[in-house]
Amino acid sequence: MATYTPKNILITGAAGFIASHVANRLIRNYPDYKIVVLDKLDYCSNLKNLLPSNSSPNFKFVKGDIGSDDLVNYLLITENIDTIMHFAAQTHVDNSFGNSFEFTKNNIYGTHVLLEACKVTGQIKRFIHVSTDEVYGETDEDAVVGNHEASQLLPTNPYSATKAGAEMLVMAYGRSYGLPVITTRGNNVYGPNQFPEKLIPKFILLAMRGQPLPIHGDGSNVRSYLYCEDVAEAFECVLHKGEVGHVYNIGTTKERRVIDVAKDICNLFNMDPDKSIQFVDNRPFNDQRYFLDDQKLKNLGWIERTTWNEGLRKTMEWYTSNPDWWGDVSGALVPHPRMLMMPCGIEKLDGADKDESKKSELLSKSNQSHMVVPASKNNTSQKPSFKFLIYGRTGWIGGLLGKLCEKQGIPYEYGKGRLQDRSQMLADILSVKPTHVFNAAGVTGRPNVDWCESHKTETIRTNVAGTLTLADVCREHGLLMMNFATGCIFEYNATHPEGSGIGFKEEDTPNFIGSFYSKTKAMVEELLKEYDNVCTLRVRMPISSDLNNPRNFITKISKYNKVVNIPNSMTILDELLPISIEMAKRNLRGIWNFTNPGVVSHNEILEMYKKYIDPEFKWVNFTLEEQAKVIIAPRSNNEMDASKLKKEFPDLLSIKESLIKYVFEPNRKAPSA
Repeated sequence: MATYTPKNILITGAAGFIASHVANRLIRNYPDYKIVVLDKLDYCSNLKNLLPSNSSPNFKFVKGDIGSDDLVNYLLITENIDTIMHFAAQTHVDNSFGNSFEFTKNNIYGTHVLLEACKVTGQIKRFIHVSTDEVYGETDEDAVVGNHEASQLLPTNPYSATKAGAEMLVMAYGRSYGLPVITTRGNNVYGPNQFPEKLIPKFILLAMRGQPLPIHGDGSNVRSYLYCEDVAEAFECVLHKGEVGHVYNIGTTKERRVIDVAKDICNLFNMDPDKSIQFVDNRPFNDQRYFLDDQKLKNLGWIERTTWNEGLRKTMEWYTSNPDWWGDVSGALVPHPRMLMMPCGIEKLDGADKDESKKSELLSKSNQSHMVVPASKNNTSQKPSFKFLIYGRTGWIGGLLGKLCEKQGIPYEYGKGRLQDRSQMLADILSVKPTHVFNAAGVTGRPNVDWCESHKTETIRTNVAGTLTLADVCREHGLLMMNFATGCIFEYNATHPEGSGIGFKEEDTPNFIGSFYSKTKAMVEELLKEYDNVCTLRVRMPISSDLNNPRNFITKISKYNKVVNIPNSMTILDELLPISIEMAKRNLRGIWNFTNPGVVSHNEILEMYKKYIDPEFKWVNFTLEEQAKVIIAPRSNNEMDASKLKKEFPDLLSIKESLIKYVFEPNRKAPSA
């Protein structure tokens, strides 16, 4: 049996799960091989997966998209690539039901770009294309012999159809142009580093949180699972011993029902399966069984080494030791996740996104840590394409969002429809074709929330029905909705007393029902928890550098005859609105206390106003009891815990620091002391 020895290998998608294990293994075992990793750092990629290789002299990382023909050609030539191991793909079946065009773009077009580059450069000696067992379609439940490499391809979902389509291109380039292609089709893989949209890491993380394990249908579907290190060894074998023009199944005869997997994980965590397993709606189509004949690969000398119990234990131990590896993955842990466009990976190496004018960035241990690739108008791998649809054009926050988009060069359009009219929302989305939707529309009342007390149906129509309609339409179209909500749904209480520094967290239940406005906001926030495509931003007492804006909290209280003096959490829009755009780019979801850390009182703000704006300014305080006599609805006073936001954005300033930097210093009229 002839053995192939590569020199310079390009591995696509190697910041992802399987490919990172393959790359780390090859870099570790073959120091004479140069390994170049190309990955665009999508939502399921993480540069931490490659940390074992980061200090190796034979490793180089390139941030870029396989869909960029200029970049791919450039890399093949400048790195003298002789071998390609093509893993990069969108792989999650659930996502393909809602974002099928992305699967066509990545899995078929991306593969085509690579093949064409191989044809043009004429230097590739091996092209290993990584496919899936799902291209065979469903295996009969009573079949005793698995699908072999010559079995008919009968894909049943958009994901497997795109993988089958990519295989056809690989085969055609092998036959038409003589490219030295090899294809692999693998069973399910599990182990450390896997993004938790997949079954086993999802169940482990849910079990760690004490949450139920959702099973599609009745859990009778049968799957075969291989441990990641065994799979990495299989690719090592195919690389060196695989024959050009051949297909190799990477599989196991050890099958398990999904419900049995859930029970095994429950046992690892000492959970009662009867109480911990939750049956949910099935996928639009869920293949009952995939079963492979892997004898051909075994003939090359590969064997499966890791038992199910051993592999599952190792995987569980890794996730319990690395619970924050992927950051906030709450959106992936829902029963039916939908992929939302992510421009970059969860974790980036230092400097990975600092110069968007560069075609890509090559990160390695060598002295030349950045390589500038010639610019091309055809390549958009480095600068993601965004387009925002914004609701709330006439509102304060909506107007500021539009200005920020203009400043950042992000295309945007304002929605024309009313939120409660579903047909108008659909028309807006189909016309604009956005990547993200921002909802800054809502009824707050003019001049204040007292208006809502006498206009309850209008408030419900917009704040509840309209918001839910927009969220639902966005979910149908696989769109992330950034929803500007309010933190005025809490009030100080015995467990969160004023002045204690104990703020309300994202998971706390709203306790303020003093105003009808707050009631509607708390109601819709609770309902929006059922939508995995919504990022809820709790704004409080918004402040901006525009001290002429009548909605500005500072402008309001500086014109009142009397003010109360209570510490509150507040939102400095000049600092936080740009963060909301970054949150959209990062595809963050769930509930976020969207305030600056800490609290500031009315008097403290007015003292700053006097110091920076008007040294002659004076004001008078009155009590909450006195205030109640001149307003219709009580007002919310509270402290929000902003630690979650601070962890995601470490440079976020405290409320008092932000007030000085973004509001008072730019508006200073009084001379400095």
